[in-house]
Amino acid sequence: MKFAIVFLNCVLGASLLAQSKPAADLIITNAKVWTVDKAHPTAQAVAVLGERIVAVGSDADVTTLRGPATKVIDAGGKLLLPGFNDSHVHFVPGGYQLDAVQLNDATSTDEVVRRIAERVKRTPKGEWIQGGDWDETKWTPVQLPTAKLIDAVTPDNPVLLGRYDGHSALANSIALRLAGITAQTPDPPGGTIVRDAQGNPTGDLKDAAMNLVNKVIPPLSHDQRLRAVHRALEYAASVGITSVQHMDPDYPDIAVYAELLQSGELTTRIYAAPLIDQVDDQVKIGIRHAFGGPYLRIGALKAFADGSLGSGTAYLFDPYSDELGNHGLLSDEMQPLSLMRERMMKADAAGLQLCTHAIGDRAISTVLDLYTDVAKAHPGVERRFRIEHAQHMAEKDFARFAQLDVIASVQPYQAIDDGRWAEKRIGHDRASRTYAFRTFLNHGVHLAFGTDWDVAPLDPILTVYAAVTRATLDGKMPGGWFPEQKLTVAEAVEAYTMGSAYAEFQEKEKGSITPGKLADMVLLSDDIFTIDAPKIRDVKVLKTIVGGKVVWDVSRKKQYSAGD
Repeated sequence: MKFAIVFLNCVLGASLLAQSKPAADLIITNAKVWTVDKAHPTAQAVAVLGERIVAVGSDADVTTLRGPATKVIDAGGKLLLPGFNDSHVHFVPGGYQLDAVQLNDATSTDEVVRRIAERVKRTPKGEWIQGGDWDETKWTPVQLPTAKLIDAVTPDNPVLLGRYDGHSALANSIALRLAGITAQTPDPPGGTIVRDAQGNPTGDLKDAAMNLVNKVIPPLSHDQRLRAVHRALEYAASVGITSVQHMDPDYPDIAVYAELLQSGELTTRIYAAPLIDQVDDQVKIGIRHAFGGPYLRIGALKAFADGSLGSGTAYLFDPYSDELGNHGLLSDEMQPLSLMRERMMKADAAGLQLCTHAIGDRAISTVLDLYTDVAKAHPGVERRFRIEHAQHMAEKDFARFAQLDVIASVQPYQAIDDGRWAEKRIGHDRASRTYAFRTFLNHGVHLAFGTDWDVAPLDPILTVYAAVTRATLDGKMPGGWFPEQKLTVAEAVEAYTMGSAYAEFQEKEKGSITPGKLADMVLLSDDIFTIDAPKIRDVKVLKTIVGGKVVWDVSRKKQYSAGD
């Protein structure tokens, strides 16, 4: 009898609970929902309670969760996607660059000099001028810049302006003098000081040689970092980015993220991967991959194997087609190789994730060798190795990617940028295995999409456009550069959402519009699945939602804090 009463009470309690279920905080109706959930790929409406999605379905079904205080967004038939997750950014440098001198779209050295001169007028004497993102392939004529080009307009300010790929930089004569770089200065391991016919430094510094100047530049102040992060958060929200994976942040960057998390101002979810030379810091305190909360996590380490194709420092088996004798550079971190192997072993044994920059085919192959050694030493572990960029593949290594379950963390926009000139550097055959997204998928390799911002634009719409069209930026290949490597829109969106979530061990928390997952979504102006592919690049973000809160609304041109 006692059991029957308890059972009856349980039944009545469940019934009453069903009748008084809590109302949703947010409901989005009248939407074209593309969920990236293969079990339920499309829907009309989504309901959110707190930070989580609680229902996905038809308007009629979902609106039953509406209560007096429920906020309702009528999507007007627009496309609703999971929030974009950029798998590879430099978030603080990107935010800083938004306010720094900008040279990427300059089409001549005269324009470069003019913009730098304008910046000098607004900069106190003695203060460093940085930023840049210059690209000499856009200049007429194409030529590497030198200190002499800018010395006359920078008589009182040291200057270090990075090439857009981050693997070369231009220093003026003041900066060279402060760094002690002379004709007698040897090239550092993994770097090159470009010299004139007399052996004098020209001002162009490649890869590790940039560190000679970087070490004499005062670090950003706390206020400068804070300002840069605020700018980056605002910009990310405006383009539909809800999560980023920040590669090689400084610890003070992570401290700023923690400060903003505490104050409720962190509107983008962040997974931070400091440099691998700091492996002991995380090992000491027992950090493992994906450690932290929904907004801020650590537990990954970033390593460098080589440089970039544009700077001639990507590490290749065969020499550059336009620079015979140059095979590129193995990074200073990889010299000796035993040191990198030791660091990777230590990180993997501690449960930390490895994310290694490798662009040239020989660099990629070398990293796969290292990963093989690590996997053999510590079998039976789900580690999710990553290779960042994975641009120029040797044919033999696609299968090795799959066998080792290495994630290809790639940046499609760079394909339509590099496609303007890459074949001149490596020839047609090697270029056919460059940015080989379709070949990766055919081998069963996980793709995670990102931008490498501020190397490339943060806007994910441009990345989807690049992956789908492969139309080079110079307009010369509208049908696509190696069109056999194109992806469908659905494949590109999945790589940018679930693919990137998988790359940070978060596929159960985000990456699709699924009940129980974090309510991170983006509403677009047009349906990228039905419009002509060339028009995708013109699509705009109407609303960005993070944790059920609208953090960007184009109608108000406003960003909101996480607490709004």
